[in-house]
Amino acid sequence: MPVRIVRLGTPRASGEGLRIGTVRRPPRGVPKAQFSTQNWYDVWYPNLAPSVETMKQAQAATTPAQWAAFERAFRREMSAPEASRSLDLLAALSRHSAFSVGCYCEDEAHCHRGVLRALLRERGAEVAK
Repeated sequence: MPVRIVRLGTPRASGEGLRIGTVRRPPRGVPKAQFSTQNWYDVWYPNLAPSVETMKQAQAATTPAQWAAFERAFRREMSAPEASRSLDLLAALSRHSAFSVGCYCEDEAHCHRGVLRALLRERGAEVAK
């Protein structure tokens, strides 16, 4: 049951399982009781979101070099013990449980979830295409 990397707020895929929101902040204007029913997420897990400073770096990136600098900074944050253990856990769970992780960004190529996809694969996770 590979982990799916998704855009939060989009319709769920069949068999997607638990949706984990790896975002710094909850969706604006949505009552907490409706996060799941509106396909945002079932569990909020900001531990795997970029810090505010790093998130601003990503939002300002307009060149490949700036994006690469963001990726390095985010990978550095994800190498901290707590984040690293979380990634290891998700990689292990990907072989036994149906779940997805996601963010709000439209373009995964310019979103931290693309980096999360790579980090999970590097840890041996089964990741859906």
